Amino acid sequence: GQPLSQYLTSLITPFNIVAAAIIAVGVPIAFLRYWQGLGAVTNLSDTSPWGLWIGFDVLVGVALAAGGYTLASAVYIFRLDEYRPLVRAAILTGLLGYFFAVIGILFDLGKPWRLPYPILFYFGVTSVMFLVAWHVLLYLTCQFVEFSPAVFEWLGWKTWRRVATRLTLGFTIFGVMLSTLHQSALGALFLLAPGKLHPLWYCSLIPILFFVSSIAAGLSMVIFEGMLSHRIFNGQISNDPKEKMKTLTLGLGKAAAVVLFVYFWLKVISVIHEGQWALLGTPMGQWFLVEVLGGVLLPCFLFLWGAQKGSVGLVRVASILTVLGIALNRFNVSIIAFNWNVPDRYLPRWTEIMVSITIITVFLLSFRWIVNRMPVLRKHPDYPDEH
Repeated sequence: GQPLSQYLTSLITPFNIVAAAIIAVGVPIAFLRYWQGLGAVTNLSDTSPWGLWIGFDVLVGVALAAGGYTLASAVYIFRLDEYRPLVRAAILTGLLGYFFAVIGILFDLGKPWRLPYPILFYFGVTSVMFLVAWHVLLYLTCQFVEFSPAVFEWLGWKTWRRVATRLTLGFTIFGVMLSTLHQSALGALFLLAPGKLHPLWYCSLIPILFFVSSIAAGLSMVIFEGMLSHRIFNGQISNDPKEKMKTLTLGLGKAAAVVLFVYFWLKVISVIHEGQWALLGTPMGQWFLVEVLGGVLLPCFLFLWGAQKGSVGLVRVASILTVLGIALNRFNVSIIAFNWNVPDRYLPRWTEIMVSITIITVFLLSFRWIVNRMPVLRKHPDYPDEH
């Protein structure tokens, strides 16, 4: 409803200025990558064919997007309706997280136009990569269906919204099944490299570790996202009592504590099973302890302490530490502890980092655009019971 000049003036904000600067640098680098190939903008090699775009944009991004299936299963399958105010934002984060993970894969592939080949032409059913490709495609479809009621409410398409709402439960169940498979399949990829991944991170349990840690990452990301949303999108937030949001945050913190506790002991069991206790005294072993103690056990205790004391602040601090801890695990598995014993170690070039920052920036812009227009955090007047 604003005049064009007033609307354009309203776009001049510190965040938009920084975002425009990032995109102005990132887009030419992306063009250079497709024009001259991976060698022009990356430090990838035959020794290290996977780098930042896989380790961060895909592995970290997919883990942090797990809040979508975690909250959707809690609300739509287990009928924990008190968490309904959080579910649409979680699903949107998951949808965008997976979509931009695919964008990251498009940058990493030497021949990105062959991305549809596992879907349309080559059915390598014994390949983990084939499974990941199909799982991500199908799960993106499930998430779009789960989020589509918000889209149809925005468009005013009541019939289509009714159809999408009826499909939500079935697609949520299917989506949870797919998430169980592809989160673990991403870990299973590294079972193919026993001589390249450091023994403290390489174990037969790595698919289970990836799946369990994704639940903790997803719950923590929902807490962290809720904290930011209540600050940034204050005008969009439904007028729920602050005490209700505090109760929901503490409930998520309790759940995250349980998952982190299970994840910690799975990490301990993996070291015992592989017989790698002696390696804990090495430099890489000390780095492993930093990940496990600082990124898993510490936030687990903080979650428990915050829940016991009723401290939302402690729970939020624990969620940030958990997000960093799971991100560190994915970095360790894919980059730091991968090819750990070769002299030619991979370090990302600044252009690789810039492309990842650009992807994050476009993700944030997309999230903001959708939240400002669609009933994600706010109630739609025609469907007050949806939140």
